[in-house]
This record gives sequence, structure tokens and C-alpha cells, in this order.
Amino acid sequence: MQVYADNAATAKIRPSALKAYIDTATQYFGNPSSLHEVGQAAKEVLENCRTKIAAAIGATAREIIFTSGGSEADNQAIFSAARLGAKKGKKKIISTAIEHHAVLHALEKLKTEGYEIVLLPVGTDGIVNVKDFETAIDENTCLVSVMLANNEIGTIQPIKEIGEICKAKKVPFHTDAVQAVGHIPVDVNDLGVDYLALSAHKFGGPRGVGALYVRAGAPLFPLVEGGAQERGKRAGTENLPAIAAMATALEESLAHLDANVKKVTKLREKLIEGLSKIPHSALNGDRKKRLAGNVSFCFEGIEGEGLLLYLSDAGISASSGSACTSGSLDPSHVLLAIGRVHDVAHGSLRLTLSEENTEEEIDYLIKAVTEVVEKIRGFSPVWRDLQSGKRQYIL
Repeated sequence: MQVYADNAATAKIRPSALKAYIDTATQYFGNPSSLHEVGQAAKEVLENCRTKIAAAIGATAREIIFTSGGSEADNQAIFSAARLGAKKGKKKIISTAIEHHAVLHALEKLKTEGYEIVLLPVGTDGIVNVKDFETAIDENTCLVSVMLANNEIGTIQPIKEIGEICKAKKVPFHTDAVQAVGHIPVDVNDLGVDYLALSAHKFGGPRGVGALYVRAGAPLFPLVEGGAQERGKRAGTENLPAIAAMATALEESLAHLDANVKKVTKLREKLIEGLSKIPHSALNGDRKKRLAGNVSFCFEGIEGEGLLLYLSDAGISASSGSACTSGSLDPSHVLLAIGRVHDVAHGSLRLTLSEENTEEEIDYLIKAVTEVVEKIRGFSPVWRDLQSGKRQYIL
């Protein structure tokens, strides 16, 4: 059996999105910046897509900037707020220890430029403490950045409450919502954010296209120079076929959101129950305050890389953490942040489901993971030490 359980890395493109891509590429091939009839027809499609995506998150069309994806959107928001902050003599940025590397690496770069970077901790449940932000924000703070839903363990953060604090203290607020948009209801006004990043391929659109929401009046400086596209905020001819596919995928995701969440949550709970029966295993992150399709586990006495390879041989596509760092042998920074020790964090598995998964596939996942964990432990010296008492069990 073939089971795709790596939807957090990328979801399969929806047939409707693929059709929108092909139709747009063939019928509206003009450059939206051109003044002739063919170009203006393309521009009309572009602006219709902008309106659709804005409506999906409670924004206005002028608050949407098209990007190459979530990483670019995160970077543009962070560097824009930082640049304005420096002009005002404010160079402190507050974020969390579990952010995506698109955020963390941007912050590391700013640290080399003299910015004070504060990464607040999370609890063992993978959720930040709102009160920590009240304490951390001061007169030097130029930005707060907190992801809406974590890409590795799926935990949903209290963005609305943090947004209220930022608004009261007049501090710009950015959220990486790449894993959230299309999977939970997202309204920028309800959340109180000034910047929000999203990426098409996480909800059934194509790769290489995303968007940045920028609240009217919030500063935004271009990362890419060279043209007047996107009102001068992002140079380069817009990828119209991909944008059309993104708008279509997002509309379809939201049209079936309630039914999909109900179905996927049921599958998730069945999978968690099954994997919890494996001795010395543990679910990562809060069981309820998480994305419907995210199941992240640690298994003591194994290496995650071997687990993935054996599961791949069994026809299962999975991950040990973020897809962007899957080539690294270092433990996940997210798992370390929630208190997993290195040895345990190495034995992680992330299974992320969609509405296309079935109960039969969940049964197969439980059976395969159980067998593979047992197989790896059979030749693991760490597991032998645990069983003999030379090491103490942690999980």
C-alpha cells in the first residue's frame, strides 16, 4: 500500500488548481504590466485573484502582495519592520524558539546587524505563554513575530491574545501562517496581525507562489528590486498561472473546511491512539490545540532517519520534522524547545494527513510504524542498554 502522510511538507495539487493553472497559462498569457488588450486581460485575472485571496483571510485586495512563497513573505515582513524600527532607534525583535527557519534565519541575520533578538520559550505542550510577551515588549521593540501553527508539531498559538498586546503597546505583529491558512479559519482582523505569510502548496496549490498580507499603513520595503509590480513592493512579472491556481486551491479548501477538519481530526485521533500503544513513545505537542492533520511522535531507542527509510520501503511517505531541514542529522529545534532531550528528539516521526487519507491507510500506518520501531530497536545498542538497565528510560 502507498500512503502519503507528508502533507505539511507539501500537499498534492488539487485538480481544480491544476486546471486553473493550465487555463490561465494558455488563455491569459500576457504580461499584466502591459498596456495592450492581452496584457490588460491578464491584469484583470491577477486582480480578481488578489481579491479572492484577500477575502479568504478577511483582508482587502490592496493588502495582498504576491510572493514566491512563505519564506519570502516572512523575510519581507521581518526586514521591513526591522528597517523602520532602526530608523526610529528601535532594534529589538521578539519571537519564539519554535519558529520556522525562514523566520529564525532572518532574525539571525538581523542579530549580526546589531538587533536584539529575544526568542521566548514554549511549554512542554508546544504553546507559548501570552504573559511572556507582556513582559518582554518594551519601548525598544520594533516587531513581534509568532507563527500561527507550528510546522513540526502542529500546535496552534494564541495569536489573537498576543495581537491584542501588540496593538495596545503599538508594536507591529507578524505571523507565519503557512501551515494554518486553508486548514483552520484565518481572519487577519480577528487575529490582530499586521503581517501574515501564506504559501500555496500547503493547501493544494502549486509550489513557488505565496502571498504576504500587509495591513494598510504597515511599513513594507521591497526585497526584490527591478520593476513596479505589486505597487513597487515586489519586482518581477507576476506568476499569473500559479497565482490563479493558488486562489482556486484556497477557495476550494475553505469551501470544504468544516467537513475536512472533522474527517481529518477523526483520522488523527485514531492514529494517535494506535501509536501511543508503542512502548516508550510520546506525542509531541498539545493533543487538542493542534492542526487536524498533524501527528508528531518520539520513539525512544531509535533514529528517525532509519525509521523514515524503512517506512519508505513500506510505501509510506513521512517526515522526521520540517521538510526544510530533513537533510540535517541535528535534532529538531522544535522538539528540543519543548523539552525533548537529544537522544529522544532524534527518534521523531511526523505524519501529516489530509482529507484524501482513509481509515484503511491509518490502520496500515499504525501497523507499519509499530513493526518498524520494533525492528530498529532490535539492533539498536541504545535500546539494549535501556532494556538492560545501563540507561534509564526517559519516555
